[in-house]
Amino acid sequence: MADSIAGRATDTRAQVDERALDEVVRFTSELIRIDTSNFGGGDCRERPAAEYAAEQLAEAGLEPTLLERTPGRTNVVARIAGTDPSADALLVHGHLDVVPAQAADWSVPPFSGEIRDGVVWGRGAVDMKNMDAMILAVVRQWAREGFRPRRDLVIAFTADEEASAEDGSGFLADEHKDLFEGCTEGISESGAFTFHDGRGRHLYPIAAGERGTAWLKLTARGRAGHGSKVNRSNAVTRLAAAIARIGAYEWPLRLTPTVRAALTELADLYGIDGDLGDVDGLLAKLGPAAKLVESTVRNSANPTMLNAGYKINVIPGEAVAYVDGRYLPGGEDEFRTTLDLLTGPDVEWEFHHREVALQAPVDSATYANMRAAVAEFAPEGHVVPYCMSGGTDAKQFSRLGITGYGFAPLKLPEGFDYQALFHGVDERVPVEALHFGVRVLDRFLRTA
Repeated sequence: MADSIAGRATDTRAQVDERALDEVVRFTSELIRIDTSNFGGGDCRERPAAEYAAEQLAEAGLEPTLLERTPGRTNVVARIAGTDPSADALLVHGHLDVVPAQAADWSVPPFSGEIRDGVVWGRGAVDMKNMDAMILAVVRQWAREGFRPRRDLVIAFTADEEASAEDGSGFLADEHKDLFEGCTEGISESGAFTFHDGRGRHLYPIAAGERGTAWLKLTARGRAGHGSKVNRSNAVTRLAAAIARIGAYEWPLRLTPTVRAALTELADLYGIDGDLGDVDGLLAKLGPAAKLVESTVRNSANPTMLNAGYKINVIPGEAVAYVDGRYLPGGEDEFRTTLDLLTGPDVEWEFHHREVALQAPVDSATYANMRAAVAEFAPEGHVVPYCMSGGTDAKQFSRLGITGYGFAPLKLPEGFDYQALFHGVDERVPVEALHFGVRVLDRFLRTA
């Protein structure tokens, strides 16, 4: 391009141009067409999508670096130099992989990227090739303007977020720290989307925390034998008892600062008593808005997989189960102690995969700028903080001292169940939502 981001600074109030609006839709569709299904266990190839993203960045005058821990599992990192060398840098990141999709279950082919009736369809439309496309569209708009932000921006597109992140953000954080020098904060998926509360209000939750990931492997051992004989050391029975205890356990309430802030702001918005001594009662009064916080007031552990035996008349000597556990910031010790009690003496448990819980301040200048960016383009909306029940690449980047927020703005129509489309059938995103997202992201990054 004739202009590059290395050019002059311009007015931060500049508007997104029509080309950027067209590009965000095209980039979303074209990224969806690149099948980057992550089946786990290393079965994924993000390189074609990484090369696509790198090409768009290079056309904007940047110098993207492609990095791999494993051949084909490619990450892209580029830096935009800010006008204030003394300012802390901001990380803007999105992942390139997606979860698999069964085409027979979908209304449209899941990797078609079809644009129909003002909606872009396909796997990754909300998780999270839409945000990847927004980032590319904003960067390229700035190149056409010759705009430079105040602080350095590090742009990263990662592999392997939908599995262990070992080939993605974990690899980058552990082996390429230098590329993130100066970064103190970061933004990525799952925030600033429209949540319709069923009462006419439009909420825009911005994530300022994540529960920790505790995927567990449970192993019960016993005495193998004939299925017709009495066996008091049956591994299947021991495992089943432990799984039943875990599934039935009622975890106690634990309020983190982010969730406290969310409950307080929601109570104030609805004009109800924000009694944090009766959280269950408060959640009942919030109605549909309770969905934003109800999964993050406790730790959780949900059994998800069982594996035992090889023949109906043989009692196996070992039985295995897997549990999806999540713990709140500050809640890991309680989680471990509770699992020890629930599994009992006959079942061993270990972490199959573990990542830290995160918490970010909601009174920071960065959070205030995110609020302001949403308010400019959705003045009827109400921004509230929330904690994600799951996790993102922000966990791995936190190893570098980077505080992570969820900020991937989308303005969604009534009845559009955004959260249900994560890993769901018929994943899709409205074109107008992408246009809103580019405008809000541009506004925020200009003022960050």
